Amino acid sequence: MIVELLQTLLLLSLAPMVTGAIRSLKARMQGRKGPSVLQPYRDMAKLFHKSSVVSKDSSWVSTVAPYACVAAVVIAAFLLPVVYVGTFGLLGDLLLLIYLLAVVRFFTALAALDAGSTFGGMGSSREMFISSIVEPTMLLSIFAMALVTGTTALGGIALQVASTGLEKVEPSLLLAAAAFFIATIAENARVPVDNPSTHLELTMVHEAMLLEYSGKGLALMEYASMAKLMVFLTLMANIFFPWGIATSADPLALAAGLMAYLLKIFALALAIAVIESSMAKMRLFRLPNLFAVAFTLSLLAVVAFYILGVA
Repeated sequence: MIVELLQTLLLLSLAPMVTGAIRSLKARMQGRKGPSVLQPYRDMAKLFHKSSVVSKDSSWVSTVAPYACVAAVVIAAFLLPVVYVGTFGLLGDLLLLIYLLAVVRFFTALAALDAGSTFGGMGSSREMFISSIVEPTMLLSIFAMALVTGTTALGGIALQVASTGLEKVEPSLLLAAAAFFIATIAENARVPVDNPSTHLELTMVHEAMLLEYSGKGLALMEYASMAKLMVFLTLMANIFFPWGIATSADPLALAAGLMAYLLKIFALALAIAVIESSMAKMRLFRLPNLFAVAFTLSLLAVVAFYILGVA
């Protein structure tokens, strides 16, 4: 129980650092020094010390939304096997986790609409448009994983895949992982779907939904976004590629699991930084082409399972 709580705290505490690492890596690739990996912590501390300005047109939804988003992400983090496959990981269901993450999107979009802002409404509309195409891809990827492993329990999937050697990786797993990675980029408003550092009204998606927030509310929404990205990266690292995860509470196994987890998270952060440094944000009407590729990959993952007859 203590190990599971500690690994959840590890995930939640590292979330701003991973976002800062992506920014720093992007800056290095572009020939700039860039901000420190600890800059997101400083930004949140500064926002917590500022007063919040609330629109006179907003209701209780705008007040509750930041806390609901953070609560949903924290509950999702408790279900994930991070370093060690414990009781929470075995009880946590992959479908439940995905819908907990959908709660974050729902409250973010609802809060943006609540204030009656034009930009907030535009961002919410775009967010719902993107999620309506991406969610089927995520569900098909999950279905492919459930077919391969025979379970939707997070810990069960991790143990089942980890017990298979790297030389016996099934095509369905690789196809589902590729589709889920594209969905991760879309769900977390990363380039080429959205640019988290832009403030241009005509291109904003996620940032447009946060324009009405300031002070503590903005800090909570920003943290929920960073923690959501960390949860998705942990899903990629420990569900699709769980090799190295600890299966016992032995100190040596936990140390090895921690090192493997940090290396996988760094590799995924580096991949995101490379993509964002080498690509520009796509136009909104071109996004369905990218999502069609992801959906096709997830569908092929399911088809490959039946064609190859994997038990």
